[in-house]
Amino acid sequence: MDRFDLGTYRRPISTRSTETQRWFDIGLNWCYGFNHEEGIKCFEKALETDPDCPMVHWGIAYAAGPFYNLTWKEHGEAEADSATKRCFEHVQLARANAAAASKIEKRLIEALAARFQKPHRVSLDEFERWDDAYAAAMRLVYRDFPDDHDVMALLVEALMMRTVRRLWNLKTGAPAPNSDVVEALDVCERSIRLADEAGAAQHPAIVHLHIHLLEMSTMPERGMRSADLLGEMCPDAGHMNHMPGHIYVLCGEYEKAKRASEKAVRANDLYLAYADEPTYYLLGCCHDLHLMMFTCMLSGQYQPALWAADRVRSLVARDVVAIQGRPKLTQTVEGYHAMKSHVQVRFGRWQEIIDEPVTEEPGLYVLTAAMQRYAKGVAHATLKHFAEAEREREEFHRHLKGIAPERRFLSNPAQASLAVGAALLDGELAYHQGRHEEAYGHLRQAVELDDNLSYTEPWAWMHPPRHALAALLLDQGHAQEAEQVYRDDLGLSGTVQRCAQHPNNVWALHGLVECLKRRGETDELPTLQTSLAAALAKADVPITSSCLCRTSAQQGCCH
Repeated sequence: MDRFDLGTYRRPISTRSTETQRWFDIGLNWCYGFNHEEGIKCFEKALETDPDCPMVHWGIAYAAGPFYNLTWKEHGEAEADSATKRCFEHVQLARANAAAASKIEKRLIEALAARFQKPHRVSLDEFERWDDAYAAAMRLVYRDFPDDHDVMALLVEALMMRTVRRLWNLKTGAPAPNSDVVEALDVCERSIRLADEAGAAQHPAIVHLHIHLLEMSTMPERGMRSADLLGEMCPDAGHMNHMPGHIYVLCGEYEKAKRASEKAVRANDLYLAYADEPTYYLLGCCHDLHLMMFTCMLSGQYQPALWAADRVRSLVARDVVAIQGRPKLTQTVEGYHAMKSHVQVRFGRWQEIIDEPVTEEPGLYVLTAAMQRYAKGVAHATLKHFAEAEREREEFHRHLKGIAPERRFLSNPAQASLAVGAALLDGELAYHQGRHEEAYGHLRQAVELDDNLSYTEPWAWMHPPRHALAALLLDQGHAQEAEQVYRDDLGLSGTVQRCAQHPNNVWALHGLVECLKRRGETDELPTLQTSLAAALAKADVPITSSCLCRTSAQQGCCH
């Protein structure tokens, strides 16, 4: 627990024990880096030398409750009962010992009491009222202690927790209904400004939450400095190393996102070598590899993308997927396990896809089974094995019918994500059978379905459907529509929501350059060719088209 370098941030609390203070600081830093279970272990160590310390009891209650990556509604019933009991008990212990606390500590304890009002789970509506009450209480603490950076961080988090991943309207860029995102952003950026004016280091939780506030906005570049700073602040906190990658990917800085991911994976490996059982932090470890897959896919780097996909599979052992009563953990890690199929399709590894055995437990590996059938269908269609492609398509749909509507992968129902795959598979099959206009209809539908998925990063369908649509439009000479599709994907037209744009990705750059060459365009072409050359230099496979389902392009390519 104390072998990790989590950075230099400290918060002095009311205790006479230097050991209690030391363990409190370590626990708080783990929580700020979203490893709450490790935070609790540290707070429990802190109690050994000061069992009545009110802020340590506050820490356990805070850490055992919900956070941005694990909301109340994502708890299983037994989990929610256990968490509320622990949170309530420790808040009451903090209150009982509050005579030893400072004024600000008393206020933080009372605010947290508003978040945990009963020692057992309640309805989702009541849980939401608790979240609202906590946010309202933290507003009052901030009013009275406006220059305390922990208060600012806790308020920002409390405001975000009211509308998790519903901070902004993706289509309009305005705050989402009921969202306090503008207020949270103001508080967050005030903290950043005050630290700058004082010549002080930034608060790690503030720059972390700043990224979360901006990642689904129309202005992710506003978080670039926070990303750069956070990447150096907490060397052994995997999630803190990883978070800058979100801003980097959204801004087309794929190499920086890859480096952030590599740092996160190194830190996570240190932690996993020490941890004795699967905890929710395993989700974070898989998520960091998921982002690495995504950024490497967008930059045409097959080897590291495949490495990340295989690494996830090694982490997600069957006994983890089979854990009972922890739905968020088991369903999400199984979804990460399924992502290898995206990598294989992205890089056109058709024979490898066909040769890979399908899972023998489709009822347990729900998304994996679906993605394997989808990938095999696309592979067979591209290789013109039409009977096999039709058979895989039937298996895909048969499996799809059995997936429960409540089954989720991150922010989306599994059915919604897989509907994109269904439309893509229909499009690929129709195209390779020569029914081109029908194929384009399916592929345009895949684009529309993909654009309307709920926000998650990496995007729930990791292989942009526009890349297949435009590649196959170009294949039949429909360069004008293909050019528009590439501009949309690259974020050059401004017609697609910001988080579905992929600035400077090598695939769409390649396609756009081909379109401009075909029509003899000379104004934009030199700049785009320079961008493409830089992107191609980083790819580790030949890029012949924006989608390798366009097999005719692989005979000659327009570098």
